[in-house]
Amino acid sequence: MRPQERRQRILELLRQRERLSVETLASAFSTSHETIRRDLTALAGEGLVNKFHGGASLPPSGEWENAFDTRMHEHASEKRAVARAAARLFSPGDSLMIDTGTTTLAFAQELARLERLTVITNSVAIASTVSEAGHRTFMIGGEYHLDAGENLGALALEQIRRFNAEHAVLTVGALGVDGAMDYSIEETEVARTMADQARYLTVIADGSKLGRRALFPVLPLSRIDRLVVDRPPQGAIGEALEQARVEVVVAALG
Repeated sequence: MRPQERRQRILELLRQRERLSVETLASAFSTSHETIRRDLTALAGEGLVNKFHGGASLPPSGEWENAFDTRMHEHASEKRAVARAAARLFSPGDSLMIDTGTTTLAFAQELARLERLTVITNSVAIASTVSEAGHRTFMIGGEYHLDAGENLGALALEQIRRFNAEHAVLTVGALGVDGAMDYSIEETEVARTMADQARYLTVIADGSKLGRRALFPVLPLSRIDRLVVDRPPQGAIGEALEQARVEVVVAALG
């Protein structure tokens, strides 16, 4: 069976079952695990599947994403690896704006290993985590949203503009050739404003975000200084990142 034909069959199976393991697919097509991994990598590069450790799933429709608590358990090992790699990029004395997300929460937990940071965030959980670690912490106010435990809206944007940080560390719902995107317009506004108030922008995301699309554009790739991800971006998104001169840091799993 030709690779293109097999990949089309993989998509058909995913539409029936939504989520499949590499082992199941290798058995179904009587081929090796490595061949299936290459197929899934190619499909993920086109934004057709979300690849995770050990398998793949269909991407969301592009109009919504799962609840925060649910997302905490999605691609958890990949998010933790990205968080560890990202935390190593910062030093005592740095000031960081951090937006709300499951990957940025994992990142905040890794920052506990550092000393003397200043963190500005709209996430209650992130503020609590870095404050308990002894970092100087500023909690952005605004309208409280229970699902992700974050403050959003005009008041939040007004307060963010009072700061000038060295770094903004943002998570995104999707990252494609057109740039970073998200599913919530209010979270998009917070991310844009944090990026505007920082000198250097780092985006952290697990590989499932690559090649995907979401409703609201956040930033073009050219505005991103550094991307921390758990696998090398390939295909169109890899080429677009290279053309935009985005530094890509690939986190090691395990």
